[in-house]
Amino acid sequence: MPESMKKRLGEMLVDEGIITEEQLQEALHEQKIKGGRLEKILISQGYVTQDVIMAFVGTQLGIPHVSLNEIGEIPNDVVFSVPESIAINHCLIPIVKKDKRLTVAMADPLNVFAIDDIKMMTGFEVDPAIASETEIKAMQAKYYGAAAGGGGAAGGGGEAGGDMQEILNSMGGESLEVMEEKAEDIDISKLEAAGEDAPVVRLVNLILTEAVRSGASDIHVEPYEKNLRCRYRIDGVLHEVQSPPRSISAAISSRIKIMSSLDIAERRLPQDGRIKIKVLGKEIDLRVSICPVQFGEKIVMRILDSSNLSLDLPKLGFEDDILPKFEKAIVEPYGLVLVTGPTGSGKSTTLYSALHYINNPDVNISTIEDPVEYNLPGINQVNAKAGIGLTFAAGLRSFLRQDPDIIMVGEIRDKETAEIAINAALTGHLVFSTLHTNDAPGAVTRMGNMGVEPFLITSTVHCVVAQRLLRRICKDCKETYEAPPEVLDELGLKPAAGETITLHRGVGCATCSNTGYKGRMAIHEVLMLNDDFRKGVLQRKSASELKKVAREGGMQTLRECGVRKVLKGMTSVEELLRVAHADEEE
Repeated sequence: MPESMKKRLGEMLVDEGIITEEQLQEALHEQKIKGGRLEKILISQGYVTQDVIMAFVGTQLGIPHVSLNEIGEIPNDVVFSVPESIAINHCLIPIVKKDKRLTVAMADPLNVFAIDDIKMMTGFEVDPAIASETEIKAMQAKYYGAAAGGGGAAGGGGEAGGDMQEILNSMGGESLEVMEEKAEDIDISKLEAAGEDAPVVRLVNLILTEAVRSGASDIHVEPYEKNLRCRYRIDGVLHEVQSPPRSISAAISSRIKIMSSLDIAERRLPQDGRIKIKVLGKEIDLRVSICPVQFGEKIVMRILDSSNLSLDLPKLGFEDDILPKFEKAIVEPYGLVLVTGPTGSGKSTTLYSALHYINNPDVNISTIEDPVEYNLPGINQVNAKAGIGLTFAAGLRSFLRQDPDIIMVGEIRDKETAEIAINAALTGHLVFSTLHTNDAPGAVTRMGNMGVEPFLITSTVHCVVAQRLLRRICKDCKETYEAPPEVLDELGLKPAAGETITLHRGVGCATCSNTGYKGRMAIHEVLMLNDDFRKGVLQRKSASELKKVAREGGMQTLRECGVRKVLKGMTSVEELLRVAHADEEE
């Protein structure tokens, strides 16, 4: 029932002459003292019957009212077209099935979660009808037995997601204990039932919806001995949110496995899957990783929201004097361009933006990724599947027979992939890829450690970009302050005599959930290989020596790029120090 209608129900009943103003005031007085729903108080005091209330509410909502006492027998195939647990927990019962449409009598006909669940399970369009809770429970007891008569909670909440406490309350006193690891103790039917139980379905939907709403990139669900912890990674930092009870850990795991088409019986080995959902009007891809831990299964879901993907290179955070260098590198006819950084540093977004920048009908672009994170129109994207032999190396070999101009490899992980990528670059192709290294010069050293000959590296690699992501200061709570001397020393800044440097920070507000930060941007270290650097590679100089050569050639380090962002008021000193450590810049 809409909130506005709940608030005005008594007044509407008075306006229609169904009850008097005095009766309404008496009922409101009792509600204030004892609590409870107004309509139930009016019925208990004898001012109105339940049938009258149902008919009135149905008329106001434009939903038909049915009297289950008058419809007689319902065919078993209709009643059991909806699982018993769903019917009881949502306080509903199917009454008519015809031409792929199912009429369902509901105590709360605005429970969109129940309607969506039924659509998904049956494949039928659902026509809700309003009926009294008493009649629905009596009909459930008739068809489902005594277990149904006592108290399935009326389906809660017309809103997508609802409140976690409301969902947990609707679960009554039922408890799902974590099962032992022994295979013979695992009851698959119970796991399936738990995963499809309506409150669990709503709870998982709530977790996903709130994560998307808050702009999270990852969801962590972690079972411990006495509690279950749920955290969202927002702007690169994990934040703990309201967590479900420990007792339903197995049910949540089963639900997510069902959604991602994984084996719910396998609880000893890691599993990976994918889920595609539509939430808050957006289509979202989820990469699911489930890993057995000491007290159950840890679940991590990476949220891939294409609506948040920015493919505009200038918006990625490149400094004005650095961006032209990168743009020049990615329009070369051949060669190898590498993007480096740890997991979650935005490497894929930078590569996608580069491909978007050079994508046009005149070139053939192919990518092999693990997995494909976002769909790029006009680009041939392949999912790597090592289990069937489709590795990065195998995909690369195949691409070379597909008349490519530009190739992107998700990651260079081994010597074989590195050698094929270099061979492609030597034979006239532009190749993009990533490496996990701390800085740009380290990428060259890493390839050498893989066994790639220095002369091959110097002949093909012409640009390496290292990057990190920094949180932006929240615009709504941004404040300025005079930088103390110790902070200036930490940043390597030496102001002139009498000069003061003003810095910025976020004090925390509702917009940024009191973190002081909202959104992220990248800092970059762009290495363009010049003759001196190539000479150093051929001489097999160490990583620190190569870094010194690169800096002498004009390369700006990650720390230096970050300091520029700090001085512009885009991020804070604390955030820069968290992400770009001093020892990485030596």
